[in-house]
Amino acid sequence: MDNILAVILAGGKGSRLEPLTRDRAKPAVPFGGAYRIIDFVLSNCLNSGLRRMLVLTQYKAMSLDRHINLGWRHFFCRELGEFLDILPPQQRIDEQWYQGTADAVYQNIYALEKERPEYVVILAGDHVYKMNYRAMVDYHKQMNADITVGALRVDPIEARDFGVMEVDAEDRIVGFEEKVQNPKTIPGDPHHCLASMGIYVFKARFLFEQLCRDATKSDSKHDFGRNIIPSLIHTHRVFAFPFRDENRKNDAYWRDVGTLDAYYEANLDLVTIDPQLNLYDEQWPIRTHQVNIPPPKFVFGSGGHDGRAGVALDSVVSQGCIISGGRVERSILSPRVRINSYAHVEGSILFEGVNVSRYARVRNAIIDKGVVIPPGVQIGFNADEDRARGFAVTDKGIVVIAKADGVEHLVDAERVA
Repeated sequence: MDNILAVILAGGKGSRLEPLTRDRAKPAVPFGGAYRIIDFVLSNCLNSGLRRMLVLTQYKAMSLDRHINLGWRHFFCRELGEFLDILPPQQRIDEQWYQGTADAVYQNIYALEKERPEYVVILAGDHVYKMNYRAMVDYHKQMNADITVGALRVDPIEARDFGVMEVDAEDRIVGFEEKVQNPKTIPGDPHHCLASMGIYVFKARFLFEQLCRDATKSDSKHDFGRNIIPSLIHTHRVFAFPFRDENRKNDAYWRDVGTLDAYYEANLDLVTIDPQLNLYDEQWPIRTHQVNIPPPKFVFGSGGHDGRAGVALDSVVSQGCIISGGRVERSILSPRVRINSYAHVEGSILFEGVNVSRYARVRNAIIDKGVVIPPGVQIGFNADEDRARGFAVTDKGIVVIAKADGVEHLVDAERVA
């Protein structure tokens, strides 16, 4: 795989995930307790044998840079030609930010050409899934394709947020529309559309030519899905590659956790008995930065005279957590979370260092890093009260508390009043 270069686009704002992305890039948002979103694409590359990677960052990239430097650099040996390099925006063109996905790659074209790859795999750093990119590259070679696009079956409502492809009997793409209200369904299957996953394989020289051509067009959005792919499907060999999940061959799992509700649902999927995303798969491990902290601890048993019990049911509890006489149900606890006596957390995602004080109750919430929930406070029981406190509440009623939205001062004010 030495002639393949993976380029990971990790610079989007992730504005639909605010307030979780106020201080961090979307790929750096925690997921599943112990991971960051970008860990999935990086693990896919490593498991697929792609050991030459460029990560293109842009907005609020400090925590993402730190995570990659601490957790990922040691997997690669520079002396053997392996690397994982982070490329911040070079602003080579008019000192501007990236104008689209194609422009992001174009502005770093010198870094790509320097590595002299034969094939380039373009990936997004903000999706959750397991995929063997080696199989996609092999398919690209087999079809002698100029471009191969990762393809996923989705229902027509979901397809409005994707590029939708039409293919012939050989899976050659003959039509491509980006984010339309009435996407075309698969022939013979009116309940599904064929959506682009934002994963592309290019012959390297062909990619460089198309990026340079697109850069000269003033009317272009400089985007792979909007401009480059549609402009080439009738003149070049552009094929769709059906997504193959490394855990569920017949039920592919792929999530764009781009909204708060989608992010919440994907996390809570993990606490089910048989989740679609298997984090315990030794054949396709998801790696991350592991901090050297103690294992989780549960204290106060049900036999105590005061009825306290440290309990977690149907939950993911990470390293360093202490459940001290509180109760946790259907929740994701990141490292160093503390649940104190008589507190109750249900259906919630708690980021690192969250402290839920005595008698507090938290339901259907996402609580960002380091937030302290004071004694007796209730979160997620009254949407109007939660909004009045300044918290975000999603369309599905999920309360989101950002790092800067600690509730202690609000509760103190209520007591004074």
